[in-house]
Amino acid sequence: MNPQRTLAGRQRGMTTIEILISMAIMLGMFSMAWSSFAGGLTIKRQSEAINERYHEVRVAMARMVEDLSSAYISANEDQSLDERRTMLIGKDSGNVDELRFSSMGHRVLWADANESEQTMISYFEENDLEDSGKDNLIRRESRRPPDEDWKSEPAEIDVLLRDVKKVQFEYYDWPEKSWRDEWDSTAADGQRGRMPSRVRITIILESKQGDEVKFVSQARIMLQEELKFFTN
Repeated sequence: MNPQRTLAGRQRGMTTIEILISMAIMLGMFSMAWSSFAGGLTIKRQSEAINERYHEVRVAMARMVEDLSSAYISANEDQSLDERRTMLIGKDSGNVDELRFSSMGHRVLWADANESEQTMISYFEENDLEDSGKDNLIRRESRRPPDEDWKSEPAEIDVLLRDVKKVQFEYYDWPEKSWRDEWDSTAADGQRGRMPSRVRITIILESKQGDEVKFVSQARIMLQEELKFFTN
């Protein structure tokens, strides 16, 4: 046997093993790099989803604060009616409180429309059409103050915030210096002819990890006194 050939064969065999080891090392490095990259993409998507969700909450909060800041009640209507044209009625309704009030914040978008800045806005809970296990916060805005049955009045209905766990409205009674869970400006045994000076809005969402995330804001009602117009 030729010793030189044997040595050359061993050298070629070691070179092949080294190549295989190098390839394995490179594959391992590529695998770690891809895992790091994929993890970064996952974190980026989660962060974008959270930011988008928080943006939805901020928009919903800002809309409710704007609506409530223009709320008002008027004494220039039939006080004996069961359904008043102007009111602020808030009910403690479990997970999502109900709130209905007259407002001067309506925007007329069409020329010659039989509308004014006066409207009635209500917030309430409704099950999600695509997922019955989720509840949405709904905003309903009438095109004009209702005459009798407010539910039959033409209105725009929008999903203000989807998939909410809890929405709470609290009303500050400034003569009593305390917060109330309910308010009724039309009831004799309620706060007849009065408006709260502030409305505190609390929204609770549930994260994917099952944790509760709370958001709180307040709206200051500008027209706190009942409007009264006198004519000669």
